[in-house]
Amino acid sequence: MDKKMRFAIIGCGRIAPKHAESIVALEEAELVAVCDSVPEKAQAFADKYGAKPYTSYQEMLEKEELHVVTIATESDLHAPIGITCAKAGKHVMVEKPMAMTLESADELIRICHEEGVKLSVIHQNRYNKSIKLMRKALEEGRFGKLTHGQATVRWNRNDEYYAQAPWRGTKLQDGGVLMNQSIHNIDLLQWTFGPVESVFGFTRTALRKIEMEDVGVAVLKFKNGALGVIEAASTIYPKNIEETLNIFGETGSVMVGGIAVNRIETWEFPDSEEEKKQIFAGQENDPPNVYGFGHREVMKDMIAAIREDRAPAIPGEEGRKALEIILAIYKCQETKEPVVFPLCE
Repeated sequence: MDKKMRFAIIGCGRIAPKHAESIVALEEAELVAVCDSVPEKAQAFADKYGAKPYTSYQEMLEKEELHVVTIATESDLHAPIGITCAKAGKHVMVEKPMAMTLESADELIRICHEEGVKLSVIHQNRYNKSIKLMRKALEEGRFGKLTHGQATVRWNRNDEYYAQAPWRGTKLQDGGVLMNQSIHNIDLLQWTFGPVESVFGFTRTALRKIEMEDVGVAVLKFKNGALGVIEAASTIYPKNIEETLNIFGETGSVMVGGIAVNRIETWEFPDSEEEKKQIFAGQENDPPNVYGFGHREVMKDMIAAIREDRAPAIPGEEGRKALEIILAIYKCQETKEPVVFPLCE
């Protein structure tokens, strides 16, 4: 398949420009159509990126010759829209969370397999330069035995943010800071340490006028014996401060920080002084927003997966893992008891 991959975007809200900018920047892709239930938003977005606007994604799927659809709607629509796209024979890229329940996530995964289409969950921070350096050290065994790690999101989402759309911060359509803001970092934590054995956590709605949590904390035990800590808050005064991932082992310590896990703050391995100097000298600046730099790489991987007929680097089965951890923390808050995996909803 040498021709350009024809993309469409469903949902023209806050994250959609990152999708569009990433697609139009790729020589092997073109943005053909966009869809939003608000006609003015669809038209303005289409005009900006040279695509055709739709207010019905079903109509768009019928009329347009598409290879890939990216889904950037409110979270509860990710799975049902993804299923419709898969049944129409389109490859599916879905924003986080891939679904609001494990049942919906599993159905989306199953339908994509049955229809023979690719499914990719957009966890773009896996492509940060800092994370790729950490991952390479992990795969080379430089940490030795992993002992513990921490995933932290300290951001600000004020009441004006939640007032932008009635679904923000709701239980059925969005979730709270864990599901919406911290899920990328939780994905990185489980990607590093592997399967979870159990989790215990608490959430609270401390400051924001929303249904779900604006603060969440949890402790995880992984099957390899390592421990993990999650801290997430959208209440940080007065602005976004940091998103960090800290990994510790018997022969290595790496702390990744910046506004979106984009900067190495600590890099300690035996005989690593020269390497450390090179890493610190070549650091990326903070991105202009917390979405980071990785969306284009996720799109490139999907195109390669289609052409090479392989699974995407972040398939549905991977996206499901962070979702399961978050739902387990929510269950802990309800029952005040630890949750042993696998989670039974």
